[in-house]
Amino acid sequence: MEYSPDTCACFTGHRAMTESEIKDAAVLVSEQIKKLYVRGVRNYFAGGAIGFDLAAAVTVLNMKRVYPDITLNLALPCPEYQSKWTRAEIELFNRVRSRADSEVYVSESYHRGCMQMRNKYMVDKSVFCIAYLREKRGGTYNTVAYALKKGIEVINLTDVPITDQISFDF
Repeated sequence: MEYSPDTCACFTGHRAMTESEIKDAAVLVSEQIKKLYVRGVRNYFAGGAIGFDLAAAVTVLNMKRVYPDITLNLALPCPEYQSKWTRAEIELFNRVRSRADSEVYVSESYHRGCMQMRNKYMVDKSVFCIAYLREKRGGTYNTVAYALKKGIEVINLTDVPITDQISFDF
């Protein structure tokens, strides 16, 4: 599906999260959805990874009860990217996937850069990036750096400041 970027936001965050962090993140994501709704954002892109991505996706789906015109769009790296997931993780993803408004694979098969391709795809379609960034390294960090480089407004849900010192690896 094609949307005007000014109606879109994407999510990026860490995979390794505690149950408490996931619950806190869900509350923070729902608060951001409320704030961005007033600003015209209706379409959300999630990358389909365990941890923050799935927590954010579930939150969007739950917020559809309040805002039925918002959409959840899954941007997935490749068909086999879940090969090392647990059965419970796959079941949760499949429940999310069945309720998503759209999904797209950015690559036909796994390769070293397909996760980064997925992240760039989401940022390129968005005007806001909602991040759960705790560490200044890894895919979430690189996605935030790319968003800032593109002039996308980044909303970090953790207490780690987004500074001008961030390096651009893209």
